[in-house]
Amino acid sequence: MGVTIPQGSAEAVIVTSGLTKQFGRRTAVAGVDLEVPAGTAFGFLGPNGAGKTTLIRMLLGLLRSTSGEMRLLGLEVPALRAEALQRVGAVVEEPRFHGHLTGRENLRCAAAVRGHETYAQIEPALRRVGLTDRGDDRVKDYSMGMRQRLGLARCLLSDPALLILDEPMNGLDPAGILETRRLIREFVDEGRTVFLSSHLLDEVERTCDQVAIIDRGQVVIQGTIADIAAGHDPVVVIGCDRTEQAAELLHGDSRVTEIANGETGELRVRLAPNEHPGSVAAALNRALVEAGFAVNRLEPSRVSLEERFLEITSRLGDEE
Repeated sequence: MGVTIPQGSAEAVIVTSGLTKQFGRRTAVAGVDLEVPAGTAFGFLGPNGAGKTTLIRMLLGLLRSTSGEMRLLGLEVPALRAEALQRVGAVVEEPRFHGHLTGRENLRCAAAVRGHETYAQIEPALRRVGLTDRGDDRVKDYSMGMRQRLGLARCLLSDPALLILDEPMNGLDPAGILETRRLIREFVDEGRTVFLSSHLLDEVERTCDQVAIIDRGQVVIQGTIADIAAGHDPVVVIGCDRTEQAAELLHGDSRVTEIANGETGELRVRLAPNEHPGSVAAALNRALVEAGFAVNRLEPSRVSLEERFLEITSRLGDEE
């Protein structure tokens, strides 16, 4: 099963401009400008109630926007929604099926809507998600993970250029999460684009190429995971004896803004913005050694996506 990206979609497969959705006096999505490059796994992150599912529903034409513009695969939505969705597969929240029907029968129902030629994709789709042997079982007997995989199989019936997945790892056990991550990366390797919302930040970091963070209905930052992490003040991890005395010594350095104790007894030393952690680490090491401390660990800290997410969303809360 291959994919051909439509002409003109090399720049972005999802573009929104000033996208807004209001429910009465409440603004769920507020002027969102978003751009999702083709051929990437793109994570869409935010706290509960931030507007993730509302934006996805607008992209798919399930909700009408209050204002703003959207394009999917280079086509304007909602004006050309039907044409755009021919090459889009989506799972919004928990995938819904006819529980009294088997997995294969559910896919046949979906294929009937899309056209006779789609029937040929049923077996490859079941095989792709590992449900060939369970395809004749009733869906009411499926686990949450199996229903999630059947939802992916239904997406594949249209040979989509773009997959939009809302919490695709929700309710999965570790093996199911690993398998979903593998499938998403395979889809990207085939030239597809996967746009996924999730609250499992460590999995997004392992799976996605780029992310956007939405909070209170607004996209507050978007870009590659490396670029977003780079916006964090540099941190150096130091392991040594007499950590309390070492912290007192390092507090006197003008390049140090904060010192905290790590989970395993090390010091986490936050540096002033724009300081190069490598050169400062060497200077801090020299100061400690000259003061008689035994240093057994000293390295720049890698900032995780989860740390950056919490920093950004917590900071926004403080500004209220």
